[in-house]
Amino acid sequence: MDLTQLEIFKAVAEEGSISAAAARLHRVPSNLTTRIKQLEADLGVQLFIREKLRLRLSVTGWTFLDYARRILELVEEARDAAVGTEPRGVFTLGALESTAAVRIPPLLAAFHQRYPAVELDLTTGPSGDIVDAVLAGRLSAAFVDGPLGHPLLDGVAVYDEEMVVIAPKSHRPISCARDVAGESIYAFRSNCSYRRHFENWFAADEVSPGKIFEMESYHGMLACVTAGAGLALVPRSMLESMPGSVNVDAYALKEGFGQLQTWLIWRKGARAANVTALQGML
Repeated sequence: MDLTQLEIFKAVAEEGSISAAAARLHRVPSNLTTRIKQLEADLGVQLFIREKLRLRLSVTGWTFLDYARRILELVEEARDAAVGTEPRGVFTLGALESTAAVRIPPLLAAFHQRYPAVELDLTTGPSGDIVDAVLAGRLSAAFVDGPLGHPLLDGVAVYDEEMVVIAPKSHRPISCARDVAGESIYAFRSNCSYRRHFENWFAADEVSPGKIFEMESYHGMLACVTAGAGLALVPRSMLESMPGSVNVDAYALKEGFGQLQTWLIWRKGARAANVTALQGML
């Protein structure tokens, strides 16, 4: 068993297929297949369950994946210790769409100027997808809605966000969820923390929204709300950055729902030099 086998195993486990892992590692699929079989033969166990074109981790494979990640993280830490702590290499960073659009562009520009040896690779998406990517090791760090609630993650609060409900100009004033019970809302997918926050706002008043339309962007939500088709929950900073924000009314949420924090998170025990440098700039 060697480090290359562990890196290949980790990639195949995270991607779910030999071909996807080969593309990620810039290797030919046959090489990965051979190395995985050699690793399984060396260990004397089956790490994957083969299902047509996909591979699923076996129970033993899930256990081994945790150890493989920890070993590779320790190797990377050892390399950093040997060559210094200067940030370098590809820095895979995740962020909520609103954070990526409003909060971090000046930060990332300044980071690039200070650390030109770092290649920034930014991914945006719902908080659930972003957190999963950090846990899987596909992202080194991410900006997500906090506070933390996972034992394998570390992080720090970096931004305060005021959340507001936006409604068409023709809508009556909104003071609580009861005022809009049963009305249609626009939100991201179900694994978005802001959507869960919006649904909890309704639940706290013991009412429910009407139909929930899933959108892919705040600009799409704003367009639908402007047209009078429903409501949406957005960070005020995001709303104020968008053309057309004057065409809707924004209403503050009651205490306990109006403020959220954005956190910078990373896997516990895996804060590399790039993450440390970014946190320092924050």
